[in-house]
Amino acid sequence: MNFGALIQSILYLISSSLLYPAMVVLLAAFVGLVISFGSFIAEWGERARLRKPASEDWPAILKGRRRLDHYLGATLDNLDALLNGEKVGWREVERLFQEVSDYYRKKLNFLRILVRLGPSTGLIATLIPMSTGLAGLSQGDMSRLSSDLVVAFTATIVGLAVGVTAFVLHAVRSSWLESDLETLELVVLSRTEEKLGPKSSS
Repeated sequence: MNFGALIQSILYLISSSLLYPAMVVLLAAFVGLVISFGSFIAEWGERARLRKPASEDWPAILKGRRRLDHYLGATLDNLDALLNGEKVGWREVERLFQEVSDYYRKKLNFLRILVRLGPSTGLIATLIPMSTGLAGLSQGDMSRLSSDLVVAFTATIVGLAVGVTAFVLHAVRSSWLESDLETLELVVLSRTEEKLGPKSSS
């Protein structure tokens, strides 16, 4: 028995069987990207409508005497409600800030996955049809080669489009997140110190 030929046949069978799963994953990644893009446009529109506070407004905002017109304004409202409670300390405030930070960072994980998933599955769905197309070419089957090349190049385009678009969305949303968390941390610390006093070092 020719073990080399057997191994090649097994690998060929495995790679051929991965074509349709890769195409399904690629299609799901594209659908997820469309949903993420719609969410991105909605968030961008909401941020564009928000009024940036003037420099003279910040003292009142930091002391909790004025509401911050911000994308995370609802979180600050929850903070004010927490500070108005009877039993509240720095630990509860820090837990609230950490929960908000973790929630918004996890929203970026999906885009980070798409950045890798799109090109990877696109490459898999590109190489498999090319291999079968070249096998058909060796047998003089030009129609099979042309159809397989169409599938291969289409998968490449979709995979790269998913990866590039997800990378851009991730970069923009990361900058938004860092700016939001810096603003949130500043307001949280200021309002909490105003209510509870400076945080003890112990």
